[in-house]
Amino acid sequence: MATKLSQEELLAQFESLTLIELSEFVKAFEEKFDVTAAAAVAAAPAGPAAAVEAAEEQDEFDVILTGAGEKKIQVIKVVRELTSLGLKEAKDLVDGAPKPVLEKVAKEAAEKAAESLKGAGASVEVK
Repeated sequence: MATKLSQEELLAQFESLTLIELSEFVKAFEEKFDVTAAAAVAAAPAGPAAAVEAAEEQDEFDVILTGAGEKKIQVIKVVRELTSLGLKEAKDLVDGAPKPVLEKVAKEAAEKAAESLKGAGASVEVK
């Protein structure tokens, strides 16, 4: 019989996951229990004022790899460092560009990741 994990233990486990692994978990959870995690987003205020506030107060950014450039191996190495993905997963991400490398990270982390990827020869977009 499986041991029931406390909320703190579950959160500790989720902290160790990469964003991509966590995203895959959420999708599997939604399918298993026939629910959607997007329901909480519907409660957000709507309208042009809300859009302006969101643009001004954006504190989460996505780092999107738009192209690997000529030094694909170097880009794969940087992607592995940033995401802790395995070699195959990192290669698939780079080959499938444009793809998000990091999602919902702080501005400083997004800028640092973008600079690392650009230094390896990749083209990157931060949203």
